[in-house]
This record gives sequence, structure tokens and C-alpha cells, in this order.
Amino acid sequence: MKTGIVIPSFNEAACLPELIRGIEARLPGAEICVVDDTPGGGPAGLEALAPGRLSVIRRGRKGGRGSAVLEGMCLLLEKDCGLIVEMDADLSHPPARLPGLVAEATARRTDLLIASRYMAGGSVGNWPLGRHILSLTANLLARRLLGLPVRDCTGGFRVYSRRAAREAAATCGGSGKGFIVLSEILVNLYYRGYALAETPLAFTDRVKGKSSFGFGEVLGALAGLFKVWRLKRGLLRGSVALRSPLEA
Repeated sequence: MKTGIVIPSFNEAACLPELIRGIEARLPGAEICVVDDTPGGGPAGLEALAPGRLSVIRRGRKGGRGSAVLEGMCLLLEKDCGLIVEMDADLSHPPARLPGLVAEATARRTDLLIASRYMAGGSVGNWPLGRHILSLTANLLARRLLGLPVRDCTGGFRVYSRRAAREAAATCGGSGKGFIVLSEILVNLYYRGYALAETPLAFTDRVKGKSSFGFGEVLGALAGLFKVWRLKRGLLRGSVALRSPLEA
């Protein structure tokens, strides 16, 4: 089964070559799609690191992490990938975990396997206290308001089955363009009957570059959370179709 990897990127030229070499070492033959929002076109020459299997979508402006993931998923689905991994560009998601995550997702037959910071065995390192509190609060709100059976609703290191990726690409993006799409995907998949699971992740914050996460992202996520809550209500009431034409 061919594996695809989608990597949303913004001002992360210092990290991408090392990340791609790490992916190549652990999952040789994987299709890789970098969706780069760096103004001016982003890092050049990336395609040479995995000839014929690395695609770079250069959007040229910050369009949001969530929209980048969905756009990359669409390209990888066109390349007939049976599993699609979503991971960050900043090396906080270790390529060394990739073989194990792919094997676990396959063995457990999950539609979405989340590498979870907040379940037993998971952890967060190298984060300032304020960022840690913000993340914990966001996850608590998401679990309570959205009724999701996972501990880490905002983690972006995930493995999707092909049918789950098709569902996400077909039904998600209405909540916004940023991190809120992570929760929107969970709601769309969980309330449509897809199998979700978690596995522990020892998360360490980036060691290169600067995070693009800021106050604007927080406001956008709060506004989007209300939209995702309305989506959940619609799915439960049956006013939102429970099956996508792309599910099969």
C-alpha cells in the first residue's frame, strides 16, 4: 500500500531538507507533498531530495494550516495513496515514528490514528507554560463541546485511511482555514461512523524557526469552534448528509 505524507509549511526552509531526508530514510518510496505558504515561493530545490515522489505546492501567502492539509490530501489521493500521514514541517513530529505509526494504523484498521500528546504515555516538552495552558484549554473545550472520544483534538501528527482522507477532502474546510480544521475533520469523521484511535506521542517543540501561531490564530479557532459545534449538531440531527459521495 502506497503511503503519502502531507506537510503544511510556512517560513520553514531551515527544517524542510532535514525532514525530507528523515522521511526518505524511514519510509523510502513514500509520496511527499509539501504545501508551502512562504511569501516569495519558499525554499527552492526540494523536489531533488525525492525525485519523482516529492511535490511542492507553492501558494505564496499564508492560507492556513488546515486548508494546506486538505489541498495536499487531494493531490496525494490523485496519486493513489492508500494511507496519508499529516505532519508538521518544523521537526516536532519525528520521522523516526513514521514506520511504527503506519504499521499501527494498518494493524488496528483505523480510519484516523492520532499521535496523541495527552493520553497516557504521551507528553509535551520544551513549550512555554502559556502555550501549554492554551493547548490544554483548547483540547478540553473541543472534547466537551464536540463530544469527541479522543484526548488530543488539536494534534497534527495523524494517519488517515484513504476513505477518511477522501471524506475530509470532500466535507471539511467550512470552519476556517487554520488549526480549527483539525477539529472539524474529527467531527466529520467521528459522527459519520469512521474509526478513530490514538497512540502516545512524546512531543518536543520546534528547535529551528519561529512558530506562526499567534493571537489571530486563537481568535480564528474560537470562531471556527462554534461552526464545528453547529456541524456536529447538524450531523446528529441528520440535517447534514451522513455519507459523502466520495466515501467509497
